[in-house]
Amino acid sequence: MVSETIKSRTSIEWLSSLPACVLLLLVVIFSTSSDIHNQILRVGEHYWPGYYKLRVDPVTPSCNPNIDVEAQLQKRLSESAEDDGLGLGLFEAEPVDPELIRSSILNAQQDCKEKFQTYEETKSKITPAVEVFRAVELFVSDAIGIGLVSQKFILVILLLLCAMTATFKRHHIAMRPVLSRLDHYVAGSAQVIGNSILLISSWSFRELAHSDGSKITDDVAFLHEVWVYGFAMLLIVSIINLIRVPEHLKPGGSFGHAGLAMPMYSVMAMISAAFFFSSGHTAGIGIYLDKLLDLSDMFLNVGLFVWIGMMLKQTRFADLVLALFKPWKLPPELLSVLVVIVAAIPTAYTGASGIFVIAAGAVIYHELRNAGARRNLALAATAMSGSMGVVLRPCLLVVVIAFMNREVTTDQLFGWGIWVFLLSAILFLIVAMTFNRQNKLELASVSDALPQTLSAIRPLVPYIICIVGVVMFYRYAVNVRLDEFSAARILPVMMLAILAYEHFTKKVVLSSDGKSTSAHPGIENCIRNATNQTTAEIGALLLLIGCSICFGGMIERSGIVHSFPSEFASTWTAMTLIVVVLVIMGMIMEAFGAVILVSQTIAMVAYQAGIDPIHFWMVTLVAFELGYLSPPVALNHLLARQVVGEEEVLKADADVADGTFYQRYEKILMPIITMGAALLIVAFGPLIYQSF
Repeated sequence: MVSETIKSRTSIEWLSSLPACVLLLLVVIFSTSSDIHNQILRVGEHYWPGYYKLRVDPVTPSCNPNIDVEAQLQKRLSESAEDDGLGLGLFEAEPVDPELIRSSILNAQQDCKEKFQTYEETKSKITPAVEVFRAVELFVSDAIGIGLVSQKFILVILLLLCAMTATFKRHHIAMRPVLSRLDHYVAGSAQVIGNSILLISSWSFRELAHSDGSKITDDVAFLHEVWVYGFAMLLIVSIINLIRVPEHLKPGGSFGHAGLAMPMYSVMAMISAAFFFSSGHTAGIGIYLDKLLDLSDMFLNVGLFVWIGMMLKQTRFADLVLALFKPWKLPPELLSVLVVIVAAIPTAYTGASGIFVIAAGAVIYHELRNAGARRNLALAATAMSGSMGVVLRPCLLVVVIAFMNREVTTDQLFGWGIWVFLLSAILFLIVAMTFNRQNKLELASVSDALPQTLSAIRPLVPYIICIVGVVMFYRYAVNVRLDEFSAARILPVMMLAILAYEHFTKKVVLSSDGKSTSAHPGIENCIRNATNQTTAEIGALLLLIGCSICFGGMIERSGIVHSFPSEFASTWTAMTLIVVVLVIMGMIMEAFGAVILVSQTIAMVAYQAGIDPIHFWMVTLVAFELGYLSPPVALNHLLARQVVGEEEVLKADADVADGTFYQRYEKILMPIITMGAALLIVAFGPLIYQSF
């Protein structure tokens, strides 16, 4: 059985998916080991008070508790006399008090006896049970040390490994897919150029950093080597991909479409290089890429959240949740509203809208399609599924904002975020039922639907038990609550518990039409499939985040932001300009990179203009979401298309080719109208209220 499983793995699974899975598991283990270690110390202190003294063997005191006091006194007196003899009469000698010296010797003797007493007591407490317990505790402590040191190495290796996988699979994020041979050559050449830039800049950064070797530790020097050799390998993979033309591509093509097929990270790298290289700062991109490591735990969490979403796709959990709504025969428009609202909760735990779209977008799209939703409506809901939860606890993006801006706290932001979420949900409901509704609102009767809903709850009970069981285990066994700081390490364990339940109960796998197709493939296959999908997504997303930070660094150093007015005639003028700038930034930058740039630049301008910090960051979050949903880039739509598949998007366009303007662009207009209205209310509503 094992040999067949091993034989069934492809080379890319051995070289990419398996190492990535190991790295992600190590992140979970290392991050959890600190919590476990704290609990172990509490247990040790409970059973052996003063356990901190028992963690190492006591050292025998070097003093003598049985010293001859009188002999020592005479020795001190003779030494004092000799010292007086060396004075040569230059100073008048102070008389020596023998009793004072005797008292000092007695005090030292008593201290020595107490040290020996403590030594013997400590030694007597180190029983065989303590030695076993101590060995376990020290092992976990060493694991924590390794984990803290290795975080940066894991992030760099994971980013480069997954980036090579995304390149090999041609899975990088672009404004349109590669469809023709010209698209392939233009997009492939852009990747070669972009990767060459990353390699040159990393090489230059290494040389710059090593110019004074005394300031570079071995760990940092090794990280520089990993960056350089990693980008060199990424460049080789991109060159091989450029040479290998896929057979399914159609001949010809246009340069306009081909330009849109260039990966966004390559475009950002080339634009950033044009600035840094022309100013003689070749190492600039490498320096900003290295800044990723300052927040290595946060970006490792990004990878974990994507992995969580891909494991969720392997379970029946989403099917069973949506089965609760099916008996009510909701129109597709209302169902899409409910799905997006429900999706806000996992979005809050994944940390950013783009991460959630990658992690769960395919599940949401196919479930809405199974429920009868139009393709355009399902695409709109998929793109917007990650937009509402970014203001809810425990969103990682809000934690980063509070970390980088001392003017606000997470409690303040999450407190107001609930109201922003309710506003967005109401607006989405209005837009869906006003602009999108194509059927009469005819719900099933309560007498018919309620019994079926109650029956649909039963299959969910074991999943709820798994979820609650993991949360309770961490709460009481490890003393960790599920919150914004612990979600990334608890949710993978939760998904593994659900996969284990399905494996042992042999639940069937459902096809896209809801019919059972085959027995459960097993937990190993589910984790393997999830990781296979995760690697390329992590590579595409983290490389885009890295280049987005470099792009933000270019904007900051170019002085463009300094041309932003520092004084405004009124708060209204300031808010208007800030809203426009924030939406544009949301269009062209990834969330975390944009937050870092805004924190360092626009935030202080807003505060000086009289805008409350909490108000400003609520506006920022909503403006970013509108930017992610708006052309020309529309990042969330690009991510939705990436996980759903280009074929579905083309079918959606074909379905409404003869429809009205709104019907043809429903997937774009529906989210823009919703988030645009929300942004206007959030930005200017408080100003209107203050004016009265």
